[in-house]
Amino acid sequence: MLDPELLKRITARRDELDELEEQLAEVRAERDELAVAESVLERIAGQLAEERASARPMPGQVGGQAVMLIPHREPGQEEDTLPRDYQRIITAVQRAGRPVMAREVGEAVGVDISVKAKLEPLRGKLVRLVDRGWLRKQPDGRFTTRL
Repeated sequence: MLDPELLKRITARRDELDELEEQLAEVRAERDELAVAESVLERIAGQLAEERASARPMPGQVGGQAVMLIPHREPGQEEDTLPRDYQRIITAVQRAGRPVMAREVGEAVGVDISVKAKLEPLRGKLVRLVDRGWLRKQPDGRFTTRL
């Protein structure tokens, strides 16, 4: 006959191992769930990257009027992707061959610079071109082309 104390120890150890086996199953299930989540996130990130790469500036609505969004400049991207008035602004800055103030750009593109209300929208466009990487603004407020 087997020692009752030994049988108790065997039973206790079997219970411990059964509990560890349950915990291991839970860990494996969670690991599998994380692998699925990672796979889904990678697929979505890839789709978003493709969408962003193929995105062209699309007209939006502001105050009921269609407006063209100004894209961020990418390597190799030309000014012809911009709306015509923005192309004219960049051309005026390029033709100056030196850093220019908003007033000088306004003169070159035909804006009445004597009226502040007409010059400020132009200044806004210049700043937008700076923000999107098309132009550069110097500390003194002059605008120049990017090198």
